[in-house]
Amino acid sequence: MYGCAKIDDKAHPGELMTRIDTPFDITLLEEEWLEADGFGGFASGTVGTLRTRRYHALLLAATRAPGGRVVLVNGVEAWLEANGARYPASMQRYAPDLVYPDLTPTLLAFDTTPWPTWRIRIDASTTLVAELFVSKATCETVLRWQLEGDTASLASSAFTLKVRPLLSGRDYHALHHENPAFDFNAQVSADASGASWQPYGDLPVVHAVTNGTYAHAPDWYRNFCYVRERERGLDFSEDLATPGVFSFDLSQGSAVMILSTSTPPTAAAAHATALAQTELQRRNAFPSLLQRSADAYVVARNQGRTILAGFPWFTDWGRDTFIAMRGLLIATGRLDEAEAILLEWSGVLSEGMLPNRFPDYGDTPEYNSVDASLWFIVAVHDYLATAHASTATQTRLRAAVEAILMGYTHGTRFNIKASVADGLLDSGVPGVQLTWMDAKVGDWVVTPRIGKPVEVQALWINALRIASAWNAQWAPAAERALQSFHTRFIDRDTQALFDNVDADFEPGKLDRSIRPNQIFALGGLPFPLFDIEKGSATAQAILDQVEAHLLTPLGLRTLAPSDPAYRGHYGGTPLERDGAYHQGTVWPWLLGPFVEAWLRVHGASTADVREEARTRFLEPLHAHLNDAGLDHLSEIADGDAPHAAAGTPFQAWSLGELLRVERLLAGLPPAFD
Repeated sequence: MYGCAKIDDKAHPGELMTRIDTPFDITLLEEEWLEADGFGGFASGTVGTLRTRRYHALLLAATRAPGGRVVLVNGVEAWLEANGARYPASMQRYAPDLVYPDLTPTLLAFDTTPWPTWRIRIDASTTLVAELFVSKATCETVLRWQLEGDTASLASSAFTLKVRPLLSGRDYHALHHENPAFDFNAQVSADASGASWQPYGDLPVVHAVTNGTYAHAPDWYRNFCYVRERERGLDFSEDLATPGVFSFDLSQGSAVMILSTSTPPTAAAAHATALAQTELQRRNAFPSLLQRSADAYVVARNQGRTILAGFPWFTDWGRDTFIAMRGLLIATGRLDEAEAILLEWSGVLSEGMLPNRFPDYGDTPEYNSVDASLWFIVAVHDYLATAHASTATQTRLRAAVEAILMGYTHGTRFNIKASVADGLLDSGVPGVQLTWMDAKVGDWVVTPRIGKPVEVQALWINALRIASAWNAQWAPAAERALQSFHTRFIDRDTQALFDNVDADFEPGKLDRSIRPNQIFALGGLPFPLFDIEKGSATAQAILDQVEAHLLTPLGLRTLAPSDPAYRGHYGGTPLERDGAYHQGTVWPWLLGPFVEAWLRVHGASTADVREEARTRFLEPLHAHLNDAGLDHLSEIADGDAPHAAAGTPFQAWSLGELLRVERLLAGLPPAFD
């Protein structure tokens, strides 16, 4: 039910154009919904039906799962004609700042359960119900409209629904503009209920099957305005093509439209009903809303599986995949999928490294991370702890772990090598961002962290300890690195930890920035680096420093506000945003390791302690499920209050860490058994 009538010389006479500066607070309707297809494609939009991003679309397909994503159907222009009047069923923003028509006075309700559903008032006794879902089994987008109200009134009036698909045919990162190459030709079914288009020859054919009637009427809708893109300092105006209009008689029953790139069915209404039944059964099988939301990120890659880092613009990143899967899959018992992901990624080991990401197009992985491979080892540990793996799988995964440790011990790309001097892990070269604090603009790496970053050491020591469980040769290396860590990372003035030692490979150069990375010495990993049970003063000091300087309701800041480099707001141009990304911006996923550290220090075995942790730290995250990306958690938030959400509205490791910590607070072990 997306799109809206165009603002140009062909706009409908007598209809009111509503300016954004009216008293209605339209931002309340700009929370976003997501419907993912399991192959990297998805549909998404807003509660108020305004498309605010270039990524909002009804049919966005992955041509080479999970990458090669293209936008095919951006939305639809929908309205109802009855008793000589026209009632909008969608609205849109046009440049410079016009909303037309205004749906807000008649939009009664919206819900995401079981899928996005809108209720729109037509008159005192009639309501239009519109719903949309993506079938994970078939990658089809199903739209349905039906009237509710007084039976006699519905029977005595003629209600005609009109729907115009709005098409582009572009890379999902790009924007589309009016051009003569767009192919408006339609292949129309014999009964005129369906039509197919191929806007550009190198793109999939778009099929629309309905229980209505299609009339070919090609035209352009111009100057759609995407405010989220404008806020991000990017191009924000787009033109879309509409090849024709579908008409439906709602007095005879519901209207159905199915959008897909696959061979269309012959009976739209029956097919939509079958898809809805299958999809409803699938969704109802999840034990909780969080687990249902988690399913969106699990997608196909080659013959295996992977995890998308977030929607709408991320693909699968190694670091994000291995962090997120601990909560999304292992803690929730989806062990077959966890195994498939670990095996899929282990097949791209190179020089002891796993890639940090695959590009949108092509299969050439990018090896530019020191920690992705170490997070893989942590995920392997959690998975093997479930005792689910076969002997063959155990052998393959352990071999991958051994290859990583051997590569890191003897040296691999980017100066990644265990130090001969202290057994800790060196890494870094100028111009390459290797840790999770990976913002880069041109040749500028915002937080280079060359040397021995603190969380990399925690990961390295954990990886050595994990492997020593089946190969004793790694135990001495783990013990030596741990002793060096205690000697070199504790700040004697605060008893907390330095963020980096031997910074820029200068022996003894220390980075005293107060950042959240030190929390991984206490939580977020299988083995804490301090003897917490014996009342370690350093453990308490770390926790106190992080809580005092970095803790917010939505996660941990990436830099203390007292630091001159602190940036409390994430916004503006790409340069401004990347400059703030890890310089104070809040990350919800970091609440996972923080809460685990807090539980370890305060005594996780006590029910009262767990309840306090749930109330203090998790309730704000649960409240955030109703904001920004509905039923999901955002990627980041402002460091300054009120900590407005930013970045991707749907982030895998944010949700994964919430699920993992929920398990800890239930008094259960980290891994499913």
